[in-house]
Amino acid sequence: MSIRRILQSRRGAAAVVITATLALTVAGCGGDADKASDKEKTASAKPGAEGSENDEPGKVVPDTGTTLATVKGPKDIDLIINSVKRESGGFVTVNGQMKNNGAEAFYDMSAWRGTEQEVLAGGISVAGATLVDKAGKKRYYILRDTDGRCLCTAGLDKIEAGKAIPVFFQFPAPPESTTEIDFQLPTFPTVAVEISG
Repeated sequence: MSIRRILQSRRGAAAVVITATLALTVAGCGGDADKASDKEKTASAKPGAEGSENDEPGKVVPDTGTTLATVKGPKDIDLIINSVKRESGGFVTVNGQMKNNGAEAFYDMSAWRGTEQEVLAGGISVAGATLVDKAGKKRYYILRDTDGRCLCTAGLDKIEAGKAIPVFFQFPAPPESTTEIDFQLPTFPTVAVEISG
């Protein structure tokens, strides 16, 4: 057998091996995609995964199944606190909703952003909120990003009658020994809530 024929047969064998490997790889990837889409279908079928009327595509909607506190505010507005969770990054996240129980849209939210000059330029937000650790005698203010924007719900303009909008607030975490804090937001009474996590 000549060297030329040996090289040609080796090239042919290599091509067959590469083609078979690619075919198996493509078949394996297709199976994972099916599993991923099955997981997505299962997740969307879980109770509580359905969105409310206020949902927007791609918007994360907080779990509203638990209510830690409800605080009455101005003009039939309720602040409903659903969770207060200690996060691993050294902060506490408060999730909740602002619900308009009135018959008209609510627009008067400017007091919620507080009085700091940095947040006044960022539009209407809930940056005026604070946490108070009474045992540690310390007040915690909303966290800011590097551009000075609050790590909280911003861009508020109105709450329609009979509707609720999700809100969140992020604060530096108090010491691990602190399990209860007072939550304060301008125009609402102070409320004591438990920290989980």
